[in-house]
Amino acid sequence: MRCIIETEGFGQMVFTLYPEYAPITVENFVKTARSGFYDGLCWCRIVEGYVIQGGSPDNDIMTDSEWHIKGEFAENGVPNPLKHVRGALSMARDDDFDTAGTQFFVVHKDAPKLDGRYAAFGEMDSGFEVLDAIASQPTYGAETWNKPVKMPVITRIVIED
Repeated sequence: MRCIIETEGFGQMVFTLYPEYAPITVENFVKTARSGFYDGLCWCRIVEGYVIQGGSPDNDIMTDSEWHIKGEFAENGVPNPLKHVRGALSMARDDDFDTAGTQFFVVHKDAPKLDGRYAAFGEMDSGFEVLDAIASQPTYGAETWNKPVKMPVITRIVIED
């Protein structure tokens, strides 16, 4: 299964999704993407050298989704071999393990400290130049959440079986 994330003015990032490692997470992401929920939302957190994050209902990473799913990662008792390497697609969450809903992130540079602590569910196949371009956007509030000065807009997310 493939996922294409289109970002206005930047291009496409293409990912392979792995339901065999994170079935609940993939099902949730696919359903949310196919509903059009992500269309027009933004990359609302950018930390160059770490991650770009999107999927907040109001483009504020503090806003929670209306539902939560089980966190599919080792610290939550779920074996998931996917690593948080450059281009990994993973779910964002609060401190509690089962609080992921709509927010997700793409790893900009390898982040092994996230392995076993967050539910990775995909790996980038192409579009690394798009990831780099988004990750290099100016931000403010580095002590808090690294909000982009001008939030890149996620035009749409396409899921291909």
